[in-house]
Amino acid sequence: MSQVTTLLLAALTVLALWYVWRWFAIERSRTTPLRWPDAGDIVIGLVTNFFDTLGVGSFAPTTALFKFRGRIRDEDIPGTLNVGHALPTLVQALIFIAVVNVDWLTLLGMIAAAVLGAWLGVGVVARLPRRAIQLGMGIALLFAAVLFLAKNLDWMPGGGDTLGLDGARLAFAVIVSFVLGALMMLGVGLYAPCLILVSLLGMNPLAAFPIMMGSCAFLMPVGGARFVRAGRYDVRSALGLALGGIPGVLLAAFVVKSLPIAAIRWLVLVVVIYTAMQMLLSAARKVALAQPGDAAP
Repeated sequence: MSQVTTLLLAALTVLALWYVWRWFAIERSRTTPLRWPDAGDIVIGLVTNFFDTLGVGSFAPTTALFKFRGRIRDEDIPGTLNVGHALPTLVQALIFIAVVNVDWLTLLGMIAAAVLGAWLGVGVVARLPRRAIQLGMGIALLFAAVLFLAKNLDWMPGGGDTLGLDGARLAFAVIVSFVLGALMMLGVGLYAPCLILVSLLGMNPLAAFPIMMGSCAFLMPVGGARFVRAGRYDVRSALGLALGGIPGVLLAAFVVKSLPIAAIRWLVLVVVIYTAMQMLLSAARKVALAQPGDAAP
């Protein structure tokens, strides 16, 4: 194990401990009593993070399940995703950074850019009104559906065999990572875009796993802590994602060896499109209700 890998793993461990302390400290300082998640919250965390570890992604399926249950306000969904999925993603990053070798400059550059994008993006998202969140998430989910479709139909490039980037390709990857980090705060999953980016630039698709999981592991606690401080998330559901998500990650990483991932992606595609339309229709209904009544003939 290289010195850079060891330092990254140590930094992730410290970040996880800081995040748990910060989350607990903020919630403890509030006057409202803490409500523990129900079984449904925990199951959502387990299932979505199980498939997240296999590369399917967790944000879009979790959003769909939240909309189906109808318990979380739409404007609180981005914060709940980032707060609740942060700890399971940290576990994923610890596993994949330890077992997959990637050029350290590429890995650190893309991670740092994503974290910076998230830090700047969360300040904007935490202040957005409900309709803006609904429109943003609806459009983002449709974009995610296009990525799922591209993957399912093998439109994605196969990638190369390199484990690092340099020069203009590295600069481009860093810029795109910054944008993807900012979009994460709106509830846009980073995994599929990162996998496509890495493949387009000629890297081995396997290299995307420590990059995308490492990026999310560093940016989600940073963004998540700001959502917690702003109160723009659902505490019960976020706790459920965290408590169920960590066992889901460990189950996928160490127990399950194979699954019909292609078939699962088709199912996720249908669910994502349905959820995107629900978000956009909710935003449209809000606009319609805000319009003045028609004039009498």
